[in-house]
Amino acid sequence: MKKHTYLLFFFLVGLLPACQKDLLDKNPKDAYSNSSLWSSEADAQAALNGVYSSWDDNYQILYMDAISDNAYSQYYWEGYTSLGNGSASPSDTWVTDRWSPAYSAVLKCNWFLENVDQTPMDEAKKTQMKAEARFLRAYQYYTLTQLYGDVPLATKMLSQDEANTINRTPVTEVQQFVLDELGAIAPELPVSYSGNEVGKITRGAALSLKARLELYTARYADCITTSEQIMALGYSLFSSYADLFRIQNENNREVILDIQYRANDHPNSNLGVMPSSTFGGWGSLCPTQALVDSYEMSNGKTIAELNSGYDEKEPYKNRDPRLSASIAFPGQLYEGKYYNPIESNSGDYYNGGNNSKTGYLYKKFTSDLSDYDDIWNTGLNMIVIRYAEVLLTYAEAKIETGAIDNSVYDAIDAVRQRAGMPKVNRSVYAGQTAMRELVRRERRVEFALEGLRWFDIKRWKIGPQVREGKVYGTRLGKVDPKTGALTLSGDHVEVESRTFDAGRDYLWPIPRKETDVNNNLGQNPGYPN
Repeated sequence: MKKHTYLLFFFLVGLLPACQKDLLDKNPKDAYSNSSLWSSEADAQAALNGVYSSWDDNYQILYMDAISDNAYSQYYWEGYTSLGNGSASPSDTWVTDRWSPAYSAVLKCNWFLENVDQTPMDEAKKTQMKAEARFLRAYQYYTLTQLYGDVPLATKMLSQDEANTINRTPVTEVQQFVLDELGAIAPELPVSYSGNEVGKITRGAALSLKARLELYTARYADCITTSEQIMALGYSLFSSYADLFRIQNENNREVILDIQYRANDHPNSNLGVMPSSTFGGWGSLCPTQALVDSYEMSNGKTIAELNSGYDEKEPYKNRDPRLSASIAFPGQLYEGKYYNPIESNSGDYYNGGNNSKTGYLYKKFTSDLSDYDDIWNTGLNMIVIRYAEVLLTYAEAKIETGAIDNSVYDAIDAVRQRAGMPKVNRSVYAGQTAMRELVRRERRVEFALEGLRWFDIKRWKIGPQVREGKVYGTRLGKVDPKTGALTLSGDHVEVESRTFDAGRDYLWPIPRKETDVNNNLGQNPGYPN
């Protein structure tokens, strides 16, 4: 839904009082907002548009990989460096980047749901609109539980006293609420929309978030069933992985859920954090050597396998095409020149200006900067869930139940072949252990910079293995400016050292500004109160 068409939202938000002591305490008390407002379907739609406008996860989706072994965030003030290296504190003001906006969105959902029934309008349309709001609320609780564990579950407007004394609800109860909501609303949502309604919540979006949470909570049988329901809705993989994320191809049949933007009116203003200063950006998010190494060779072998064809002197040749589609590496032709972060006399040098400190740049979403007149003011939609995830979710759930049949290979093969990779070698990947390794690697390279890697690390409990120790970038050397030919002679650049406490770091700290107001919230293990 292109948000530029809903200007009434800004008037409606003005009816909500400013935050006083706690984000859960924003009960609209204006008489007009609770009576005169709800006089027509148009009013109700404008209110729902306001609910949609509170859902803007773009920044967080991009930056979540910096908490994982996929990327490094070089600017502490952007909020994710300390989460990535294990030094996060409840006093870090950026922590509220998820808590505060999430509960602000929950507030708007509850406000809408408590008032829309008084609107004189078609009941079927009203039911659908309520389902959209319930999805947006469920999405916020899904995110909150993933990051903070136990969180307050508020499904109605709260008084100030209630908000300031509310307790955290056990994570399992909140997750069950999310699953129940998604299951209940899915039949009430359309399979698709047309015209200006494209971008609204669909049945596929509700089922896909449900399948994701079922996978994350190891409800594999339910996950398989839900995934099969999604697979019957008519989604398909876009033909080109490299072009999937370009603005001219948005809203294609692979996209199940996205956040809609429009330049100037409601822009996606975060893409500039990816290119380095020589391309007009900040170089904020720096892919790691560990991510680069996770891409297979074009023959389907990992770089560590015997006779894989991997050459340390030409490490980027004959690799999975998703590597060059997602990451700019030394010697690659990017924006009309051969990218050179490995020589000190180059404007791209890793240790200069706002350049990537690993020597690697993310290209996904910015593979061709000529797509945008202004990289800081774009209309590129941010994909939240796409069909490739459903296929790999289905495959993983089947693998975890031990039901490795042809449908599992078919799902993984579809994702691989779309990217230009060969089908899975069934003689190598036959048992559960091997297939688990394969599907986990597929998820990592397929969804790099799409905000999923950290949640995979969390649910697989592999933090100590992948988030502990030194972070490295590219090797130094030379790039031929005419051909891009590499001469690698130095060591890999060392970016930072990370720690990981398995008793603490799978959860974020509860923001101190929240616990100062409501001491019933407590604090997550390992963090100071």
